[in-house]
Amino acid sequence: MALILIVEDEVFIRQSAEWTIEDLGHKTLSACDLGEAMVHLSAPAPIDALFVDMRLDALPFGGYDVADQAVALRPGLRVLYTSGTPFSQDMASRFVAGGQFLQKPYSPEQLGASMEQLLN
Repeated sequence: MALILIVEDEVFIRQSAEWTIEDLGHKTLSACDLGEAMVHLSAPAPIDALFVDMRLDALPFGGYDVADQAVALRPGLRVLYTSGTPFSQDMASRFVAGGQFLQKPYSPEQLGASMEQLLN
């Protein structure tokens, strides 16, 4: 069982991701912005992965900023980026090492498969 930090500013998407990941047998923490994410990342809980929306309106570089700061605090943290924008190499060039991408909209099955791939 892993502990996944979900950073998503759309409440419905965040809750849906939580339920899907919990149905896989994992635990979740959730945040709607960088500030809330940093509270979780600064705590002693062993977070295994970060699920982050790439377009968080309050940040210049959205999920990239969250992932960069998360990995600075927790080197080796696995990151799953999500976006409604189609994947491009420009996006990938900003990913933290080992970062993966999941295109929105996604089904619970697609999220589950992506999360399992990320964790394995």
